[in-house]
Amino acid sequence: MKRNFETVKRIVIKIGTSSLVLPNGKINLSKIDQLAFVISSLMNTRKEVILVSSGAMGFGLDVLGLEKRPAEISQQQAVSSVGQVAMMSLYSQIFSHYQTTVSQILLTRDVVEYPESLSNVTNAFESLLSIGVVPIVNENDAISVDEMDHITKFGDNDRLSAVVAKITKADLLIMLSDIDGLFDKNPNIYDDAKLRSHVSLITDEIIASAGGTGSKFGTGGMLSKVKSAQMVFENQSQMILMNGAQPRDILRVLSGDQIGTWFAQEK
Repeated sequence: MKRNFETVKRIVIKIGTSSLVLPNGKINLSKIDQLAFVISSLMNTRKEVILVSSGAMGFGLDVLGLEKRPAEISQQQAVSSVGQVAMMSLYSQIFSHYQTTVSQILLTRDVVEYPESLSNVTNAFESLLSIGVVPIVNENDAISVDEMDHITKFGDNDRLSAVVAKITKADLLIMLSDIDGLFDKNPNIYDDAKLRSHVSLITDEIIASAGGTGSKFGTGGMLSKVKSAQMVFENQSQMILMNGAQPRDILRVLSGDQIGTWFAQEK
């Protein structure tokens, strides 16, 4: 099955904290600039783009001059709250250079699980896209909790991006990561690990080979990306998992270049 994205109109792009924050904890300005350029270019060709962006914690640590994520939940929420403002301010500023307007949508899991609030947020997405605005989505980390009687967290933004793709009926989810895609085994351990160019079925073997956790700034790992692909399949859609080092590669992917792992069921 050959990659063909000519009919794709609505795209969800997910970028993780490790792609936005440098190893030294500073913000990766060139990455954000490239991302804004790519999304603005797509919008100019009448594509509809939603950006799911992690980074509130990473930005907050940078703004507050902290070296590591605090241990207490309440302090994590405070750092994320500060970071979300800084992140959106920078996004707004950089996107404006490309004549693109952005908006902010902060979600918690209960919003998409209750019919009335789900309808409200779906209408918000549709209205923003109809007037050419890029919704930038993040989990509402300042208030999300994960307790037995009141679970409001999605878990990570990989899952959140799949949920957003579902509720907006997106044609394609592009997940930017810090590795090249899904390998048959861990490429950090095995030199002979091979990149899977196309995955049409999420098997037990694929799930088993995707174990592991995320970076020190983020929460997602390969397993959450595979589970997100599974959700995308359930919605009869498709997903690209690719390295986010060069966001301009998104344009190459949409032109059919064999970059990353393409999750698409056989038709």
